Amino acid sequence: MSRLFRPNRRRFLAGTTAFATGLALPAISRANARPVFTHGVQSGDVDMSSGMIWTRADRPARIDMEIATTESFGDARRLAPLNALPDSDFAVKRLIEGLPAGQDIFYRFTATDLSDMNAVSEPVTGRFRTAPAGRRDIRFAWSGDTAGQGWGIDADGMWTYATMAGHQPDFFLHSGDTIYADGPMTDTVEKDGTVIWKNTTLIDEKRKVAETLDEFRGQWKYNMMDAHLRAFNATVPTFFQWDDHEVVNNWSASKDLREDDRYREKSIDLLAARAGRAFHEMTPIRYTPSEPGRVYRHVSYGPLLDIFFLDLRSYRGPNSDNMQDSLSDESRILGAEQVAWLQRALARSDATWKVIASDMPLGLVVGGGQEAVANGDNGPARGRELELAGLLRFIKSAGIANVVWLTADVHYTAAHYYSPDKAQFQDFAPFWEFVSGPIHAGTFGPNDLDMTFGPEVRFVKGPGADQGQNLPPSDGLQFFGLVDIDGATQQMTVRLMDRADAELWKVTLDPERGNAI
Repeated sequence: MSRLFRPNRRRFLAGTTAFATGLALPAISRANARPVFTHGVQSGDVDMSSGMIWTRADRPARIDMEIATTESFGDARRLAPLNALPDSDFAVKRLIEGLPAGQDIFYRFTATDLSDMNAVSEPVTGRFRTAPAGRRDIRFAWSGDTAGQGWGIDADGMWTYATMAGHQPDFFLHSGDTIYADGPMTDTVEKDGTVIWKNTTLIDEKRKVAETLDEFRGQWKYNMMDAHLRAFNATVPTFFQWDDHEVVNNWSASKDLREDDRYREKSIDLLAARAGRAFHEMTPIRYTPSEPGRVYRHVSYGPLLDIFFLDLRSYRGPNSDNMQDSLSDESRILGAEQVAWLQRALARSDATWKVIASDMPLGLVVGGGQEAVANGDNGPARGRELELAGLLRFIKSAGIANVVWLTADVHYTAAHYYSPDKAQFQDFAPFWEFVSGPIHAGTFGPNDLDMTFGPEVRFVKGPGADQGQNLPPSDGLQFFGLVDIDGATQQMTVRLMDRADAELWKVTLDPERGNAI
């Protein structure tokens, strides 16, 4: 394995020291003789034979691309170039296909100024590893919630990304709230008259809520100004989901912005459309020709793992009291088409483990019971719980084993075991749900449980009763999860970690049974 692209933690952190001491990104100007890549590189949605790659230039440019299986690019294969143009904010991405399984893939971008073909950039490089065709060990991380509640890039940067990189995961699942388009930032944050946080890096787009397409794009560009995140992106593929803060807090068809003076645009549909375009432009998420804006999808990561990414935001009915007695478009959160897709995909899966990546938790009460699945009444399934009940019943009746749910959203970390023995709705097989986050945002919680599906808290870590809420990243309560699948035993070990790389809790799950009691 290449040392350049599989760094140990000491080497990785040393590479980010310049940022921690205040070194910013190079200035971008058309006066520069050559094009510049402004925000590094990204890869994502990697499977056994393909993966997405992404970059962004500072001007109209022809982007030449090469891929190789060696760090030296001695066996480089040149791909057809793409043009970075203003209509995509000079961002480009492409799907690379026909790759060998279980192989390190190195990729390289070079930009040529379209108005001066003699002006050629310095190359930028990245790497990813394709999924295995056989049963080898797999390690991946997950978390959510980046740059929220006014906690931006300080002198230390988004340190949790550096901690995750030290574990050299095969990939990272970003479980949503990838940006905070509705969270303006200020230069400093005060508490009781004392400055407790300094945002050392800010751009104009982060000083107000996002409304225009360029302002939504700016939210992504801001996050990628962080050196830890750029270094992470260059070596670890990210599989993206979205939730609400990519648009505005708790958005659904019922969201009314007329009383919020921060928004000139009053249409939630218009904001969501602009946010969705920026999301797809600025991430290496796969595009679906039949539905280009779709976020829910399936990634097969070899014979041991299939991942099913949900979208609990785009197809939900309006936020309401969440207490409907029958399933309808008003009470759905996944939507009928997405549920049908998920059932088909789960039934077809022959992978040992089926991970359902959900952007919101199942049994935690969020937004007073009006925002997520749980409605908080601890009773029989009602409202959005009806759709989940049908899905859980299907998983049991179809005999689909080894289903594990991963999520974020609530800004603390927890392990929940769902058992029909403790539930009001009991027609389902026991399963685990693991919660982790934030990566770099305010810490909250813990939330109340709803017992409709019988969740039991096996572990929880969040603010103590005497600490209050919305704690800054510097307080250390930033969390991510690590999942290891053993290629020989096929066991899955889940660890809940913090920013300082402390292992807070772990459990090993056996296949077939899909749980450990």
